[in-house]
Amino acid sequence: MATVRICVCGDEGTGKTSLITSLIKDTFVSARLQAVLPPITLPTTPANDLSVSSSTSSISTVIVDTSALPHERETLKKELRKASVILLVYADHYSYERVALFWLPFFRTLGVNVPVVLCASKADLHAEPGAAAFQPSEMLGLMSEFKEIDSCIRISAKDHSNIHETFFLCQKAVTHPIAPLYDAKEAALKPAAVAALKRIFYLCDRDQDGYLDDGELRAFQLKCFEKDLDDEELVDIKRSIQKVLPRSVGDQGIDVEGFILLNKIFAEKGRHETIWTILRRFHYTDSLSLHDSFLHPKLNIPPFASAELAPQGYRFFVDLFLLHDKDNDGGLNAQELETLFAPTPGLPSSWIDSAFPSCAVRNEAGHITLQGWLAQWSMTTFEEPKTTLEYLAYLGFESGDARNPNTTAALRITKARKNRRRPGRVERSVFFCYILGGSGSGKTSLLDAFLARPFTDTHSPTIKPRSAVNSVELPGGKQCYLILVELGEVETAVLENQTKLDACDLLCYTYDSSDPDSFTHVAELRAKHPALEGLPSIFVALKADQDKAMQRYEMQPDEYCTKSGLAVPLHVSVTWKSIQEVFTHLAEYASFPSLAFPRGDNDEPSDRTSMYLASGAAVAALATAIILWKKSSNAS
Repeated sequence: MATVRICVCGDEGTGKTSLITSLIKDTFVSARLQAVLPPITLPTTPANDLSVSSSTSSISTVIVDTSALPHERETLKKELRKASVILLVYADHYSYERVALFWLPFFRTLGVNVPVVLCASKADLHAEPGAAAFQPSEMLGLMSEFKEIDSCIRISAKDHSNIHETFFLCQKAVTHPIAPLYDAKEAALKPAAVAALKRIFYLCDRDQDGYLDDGELRAFQLKCFEKDLDDEELVDIKRSIQKVLPRSVGDQGIDVEGFILLNKIFAEKGRHETIWTILRRFHYTDSLSLHDSFLHPKLNIPPFASAELAPQGYRFFVDLFLLHDKDNDGGLNAQELETLFAPTPGLPSSWIDSAFPSCAVRNEAGHITLQGWLAQWSMTTFEEPKTTLEYLAYLGFESGDARNPNTTAALRITKARKNRRRPGRVERSVFFCYILGGSGSGKTSLLDAFLARPFTDTHSPTIKPRSAVNSVELPGGKQCYLILVELGEVETAVLENQTKLDACDLLCYTYDSSDPDSFTHVAELRAKHPALEGLPSIFVALKADQDKAMQRYEMQPDEYCTKSGLAVPLHVSVTWKSIQEVFTHLAEYASFPSLAFPRGDNDEPSDRTSMYLASGAAVAALATAIILWKKSSNAS
């Protein structure tokens, strides 16, 4: 529950205590009052009545009376520092002059940075009491000089005029502050407010045509204020914008400049609570940043489990891609990507580190395709699920699941894979594989082939880690995503980090079958890092289109693998069309990790074909025995 603490101060005799008493008693009290009232707590106000932050269920208001006498100065300072808002009261020309000469500078010297509501009391002594929104020239002069003044009001405790309105202004100054939104000196919305409203416009522009049409405006009204926008109100909105910016209103609707102008008009008319209602409906805080709980909802991932996009998440990213592919060329060019990421801080830092979009499938023009787009988000979700949740929030994902309204509805948590040696399929659809091997073994070319890039025989040593992600279709038609990572110069550091090894689903050892010294690096790598033997592994002999060389290691690769209980190396070349089968093998071994572990004499058979053959042989033997037994019985 939020608390609004109102400190009522001003010169002696300005009517502070009478003002508070008139609010509490709901009538003017003519009897002599005590000098200073004790703090008074008003009945709790439901938060939805004031459209305050959704994280706040209700508002508690405390009114503190103060004295301006010198011997009460320390108490006054203490209360001012505790205040959420200051109600500064004056009653005549002398106390009015003291507002600028003493009170407001006094607040500044104390370092008090809270809104001030300026109250001209005893209006019954003047010719015209005025109204709640009335601001005479004397008040406007102060407001232009002191930006901390949030609003002004003229009241009369005797006539019970604007009493409730005064304290409502104080509440509103805290729950709906104007300072973060509007610069009165510049007569313009502040940059942070403009940025937030532009993002909201983007999210409400469902067809991304740059305009909010009538249907989108009605949907916006319903979302923010939970009521329909009738035709007359719609016409009034457009007319208000058209008076100032004629070009911002047309047959297509209103553009972003018109939308910003509309909110500027709200601020100038003192309707900043309307702007705050909009901002808070879109999860903005009082500092105009998005709520951390909205960007980073709680997500528990058990050890040995991982996060993946759920069908709802894939559907969102597919729709986002199709919406922004304006030229329908099957790819997102730089301009389309810039527009897509407009409501975000920009590309995720991990994408920049992985040289997006070069790490995923692109079309002939070099633009990320839908296949590459989904693969990229699959990799991001696997490696950094919090980043995916953050960008789902920025991009306007809305859960269709009433039981889980958060962005976590776009993700699913996989079953933990504690024992990878156990036969069977791993319940995952995204797999992570390190590509290991000596310099020049063909790792980079393998990653290029994975992304359907043309082969080049120019050798370029890999310094920084390089990732490649793509979809792979398994036998039976099931699709999965495979992340291949070439480590470069950080190879040693990664292989000595058990946490990073635990996150890996498969190790792919590569060597150049035409280089007699290439396999030695692989064997020595495994000897140097014994922890690698505890991970599913597969060996690939690259450059099989060239003459095969005898390896200068103590044993040949086939013999090494056989002695280690592993499958013999796959011989391939990135220039062959069959290279794609290698990635299918990698995905299969990652899906059935028990197949990629060393097998002992007492281990269960890991080759499913072997199991089927063994079962078939047993059945055949049993059938033969039955036939022989029947023949024997007939003969006797």
